[in-house]
Amino acid sequence: MTDIFSELKARGLVAVSTDETALQKALAEESLTYYVGFDPTAPSLHMGNLVQLLTAARLQRAGHNPLALVGGATGLIGDPRMSGERTLNPREVVEEWVAKIRAQVEKFLDFDGPNAAQIVNNLDWTSQLSAIDFLRDIGKHFPVNRMLAKESVSARLNSEAGISFTEFSYQILQGNDYLELNRRYGCSLQTGGSDQWGNLTSGVDLIRRVEQKSVHALATPLITKADGTKFGKTESGTVWLDSSLTSPYAFSQFWLNADDRDVVKYLKVFSLRPLDEIDAIEAEFTAAPHTRVAQKALAEDVTTLVHGRQAYEQAIAAASALFGGGELTGLDSSTLGAATSELPRGEVSTTQLAEGLPVADAFVASGIVKSKGEARRAIKDGGAYVNNVKVADQEQTLTSDDVLSTEAGGVVLLRRGKKTLGAVDIVG
Repeated sequence: MTDIFSELKARGLVAVSTDETALQKALAEESLTYYVGFDPTAPSLHMGNLVQLLTAARLQRAGHNPLALVGGATGLIGDPRMSGERTLNPREVVEEWVAKIRAQVEKFLDFDGPNAAQIVNNLDWTSQLSAIDFLRDIGKHFPVNRMLAKESVSARLNSEAGISFTEFSYQILQGNDYLELNRRYGCSLQTGGSDQWGNLTSGVDLIRRVEQKSVHALATPLITKADGTKFGKTESGTVWLDSSLTSPYAFSQFWLNADDRDVVKYLKVFSLRPLDEIDAIEAEFTAAPHTRVAQKALAEDVTTLVHGRQAYEQAIAAASALFGGGELTGLDSSTLGAATSELPRGEVSTTQLAEGLPVADAFVASGIVKSKGEARRAIKDGGAYVNNVKVADQEQTLTSDDVLSTEAGGVVLLRRGKKTLGAVDIVG
């Protein structure tokens, strides 16, 4: 066993816990069974869930036994949000999302060996409870005054929308999950985000009341950004772990664009590199921030963890190719589409292309120049490129040979100077 608790603290991954001394001792001396839960309230896990997945992986590597709970039951209810009541998803949708999230979780844990992980679904035991049994055997152990004190509940009670009994009962369901896992597997530690602390302690209290046992809970802090914006969000929305929702290219770019003030913190949380190696990267980065060595290490580690080495290498090749450092034609259609999707862009028709569309007109259509005259001057000065090939003639036209294939259709990449990129989509 290793002192994993001290490592978690050094990585900034301990926000609050039950008796810290007792938990640290148990983690250092025993092989604990622990669990972390994920509710299928969307078809994919997102960046915030990644903190919990990697915390579970670290605990397993330290010799502890993970239970990954996918909430087939709690996903039908939804944890109360500050903003208002959730929309209840149909059962068949939740069932489909359970399968997708289970597959994502399985990438991060080892299911072989002496401390092999197990996937569990709380629908297996919750569906067996009648309403009377739930109220008599579980509900009677939850003082309402303590339930009302939970931050999300009290906030909702003081709002115009209020809170339904359905969402109010969520913490009872999660508490019962811990009790069941304690009975079935000897589970004695639950981990989760600090925003889940009320739910985590509901299970600790329930086991103490019903089984007269002391068990543990550990909450990680919510990850924040130095500029005050929400972590895991971009202008185009949530950063998902599913490659069909957030492409590996966009995923890697999220990490490459990490603020200098945040990047070392992110390395400690999201990379599995040893801390001494991260310290060395920090020293190199501090001495020469312009090299962005920390961002490059972060993007490599996290993209490889989530999407695999090949996807990471394709994403880096795409980023390089956009700025003339590689062959655009060597990129597969999905990577090329993802790499160009965030660029300023316009549309030209296949008819215009067939008639011989001037390159200068395409530059105007993309939005990276304001006028045809400006585009012609860029060509004259040697600063205009089509698919990274310099445009030598102000009268040059686009042809079908210039069209690159993406999953969404055809695109032509345009560049002015070294860094100003745009694109035109070929439509019709």
